[in-house]
Amino acid sequence: MREPYEVIIAPVVTEKSTDQMENNTYSFVVAKDANKIEIGHAVEKLWDVTVKDVRTMRYAGKAKRAFMGRMSRGAGLGRRPSWKKAVVQLSEGDYIELYEAG
Repeated sequence: MREPYEVIIAPVVTEKSTDQMENNTYSFVVAKDANKIEIGHAVEKLWDVTVKDVRTMRYAGKAKRAFMGRMSRGAGLGRRPSWKKAVVQLSEGDYIELYEAG
C-alpha cells in the first residue's frame, strides 16, 4: 500500500467543486495509476473521515502552442500533462477543512 501523499496530489478548487462541498463531496487530483480503493483509504487516513463513494475521471492533456505564435512554425508545440481526478463523497456528518473561508 502506498503512502497517502503519493495517492492524493492536490485538491481541485473550482466553483463547481466548492458548491459540491455542501453535499460532502470533495474533488482531488490523484496519481494516474491510483485505484478507487487506494484513494478512499488515503482520504480516510489523511483527514480521519469515512468515505462513502469514490468516482474517478481521466483527463487527456491538451495540445498547446508556444508564445511566439506564427514565428515558431511547429517548433513550439507541446502538451499539458494528462491527469486523473477523484470525486470523493463522505458519510453524513464528516467534512474536510481544505481552506478557511473569510
